[in-house]
Amino acid sequence: MSVLFYIGALLIVIGGICDLFGALGLLKFPNFYVRLHAATVGTIGGAVVPLFGVALLALGADFLPHRYAIAGASFITGIIVLLAAPAGAHALAYAAHKAKLVEWKPKVDHLKEVRE
Repeated sequence: MSVLFYIGALLIVIGGICDLFGALGLLKFPNFYVRLHAATVGTIGGAVVPLFGVALLALGADFLPHRYAIAGASFITGIIVLLAAPAGAHALAYAAHKAKLVEWKPKVDHLKEVRE
């Protein structure tokens, strides 16, 4: 086993820790917007980082058949999730703010000046 295998395994563990913190944030944070942030941390850290870890792990495992296919699929899936998750979270937050569905007391509201 090479260094890539161990770095991949470390990234998978880091992803598990990010999932744990994202789940704790979903339970403990006070409002929708901060919980949405925690969900995004859980998605990016808990899905993208382990997918990159799986890609590295597959490249570093000599015993694994089809390791290049597994690495490529994991890497491409990670890139797609990396691009889609923040855009989806932004769309949810913007829609919730515009529809005024969430009650909150902002200290600064930069979207207030956005034209309707």
